[in-house]
Amino acid sequence: MTRDRTPRRTAPTSAVPERIASDPGAYPVPFGPDNWGYSVSGGLVGLLDDIAALAKLAAASIDDVGLAAGRASGKAAGVVVDDAAVTPTYVQGLAAERELPIIKRIATGSLKNKIIFILPAALLLSEFVPVLVEIILMLGGTYLCFEGAEKIHHRFAHHDTGEHLPAVAIDEAAEERTIAGAIRTDFILSAEIMVIALKEVIDEGFVSRAIIMFIVAVLITAVVYGVVALIVKMDDIGLRMVQSGRPSAMRFGERLVTGMPKLLALLSVVGTAAMVWVGGHILIVGAAELGWHGPEDLVHALEDPVHEVAGVGGVLGWLVNTGLSAVVGLAVGFLVVAVVSRLPFGAGDDAPGH
Repeated sequence: MTRDRTPRRTAPTSAVPERIASDPGAYPVPFGPDNWGYSVSGGLVGLLDDIAALAKLAAASIDDVGLAAGRASGKAAGVVVDDAAVTPTYVQGLAAERELPIIKRIATGSLKNKIIFILPAALLLSEFVPVLVEIILMLGGTYLCFEGAEKIHHRFAHHDTGEHLPAVAIDEAAEERTIAGAIRTDFILSAEIMVIALKEVIDEGFVSRAIIMFIVAVLITAVVYGVVALIVKMDDIGLRMVQSGRPSAMRFGERLVTGMPKLLALLSVVGTAAMVWVGGHILIVGAAELGWHGPEDLVHALEDPVHEVAGVGGVLGWLVNTGLSAVVGLAVGFLVVAVVSRLPFGAGDDAPGH
């Protein structure tokens, strides 16, 4: 007995149009040999559209994160400049082979400060007690004002020439103490940088905020200590150019060698000015955020008229705002210096550059 191998059909093809007519929802796409792949290809196209939309969204999110990280980093410029100005003093006068290892250790400690200690605390505060971020930021602004004013006071009251032997040049124990002190000083500066940056992105979602702050931590550490490494090796590069024997290279090398002390002095001045300005601006804006609008209203009242000057109104407005912020920063800073100088422990002079 032979088996019938003809394929069985559960329903004749002629019955399908009747089924569609009686129940149009049963076959949402035309059914038949010419259209069997229609639903599969349509689903694939839809899936690809979804993937493309997600890719665009992810790209936009990355752009947003990058822009936010750049904006947040820019706001911390005053502290960054001061950090870059202070750190080279830890290795000034050392043998060339010891400079970069010490900077590397301080940079590693700085990154740990930001990522392990400061970042988690800042994220938790911004998530659960955001008002504390503003208060901490104002405390940091006050410290910036104090630090800038204290440097100015120290410069003119004590006539500091900066000619002293670095602790790291004395012995190994002194070197370890100095590196530990540098990392502690960096902790304060890093906390200020991270809180200033956090304030700029506090309205972002938690995950975006965490990613942005992580980028800021790595970016600023890399920039600061990359610039520091370049500064401290500038005289070595200049010396090699002088020894090259080529007249043009020798002239440029001499300028590098003689220019390094001037560059450090300029960075110190710019850093001090930036600290006073940024600190004063933080206090003015923070006071308004907490309900006292008087200082900010006064700044705007003096700033607004110059905005009307054609062509340079924006620059003049910025200069007025910056100048008034610096005045507030100096006033608060010198007030804190006066208070601290009367306390039993006095004003600290341990940190280089003070």
